[in-house]
Amino acid sequence: MTIECSVATRRWRLVVARLAGAVGGEAGMSTVEYAIGTIAAAAFAAVLYKVVTGDTIVGALNDLVQRALSVKF
Repeated sequence: MTIECSVATRRWRLVVARLAGAVGGEAGMSTVEYAIGTIAAAAFAAVLYKVVTGDTIVGALNDLVQRALSVKF
């Protein structure tokens, strides 16, 4: 049990050291940049969802699947 505790302690210290290094540097994005990136990703997902669920795309996908299933080998 002592070995397991020691391994867990070393892993925890490694995680803390990595987080401390990540927080201390200026290379990462700020909270505002994360928020803007998240909003942009959500907007892109909404547009993509509308395009993919449109009648034209659904019909094309249905036709493609029907042709693939009717191919004779």
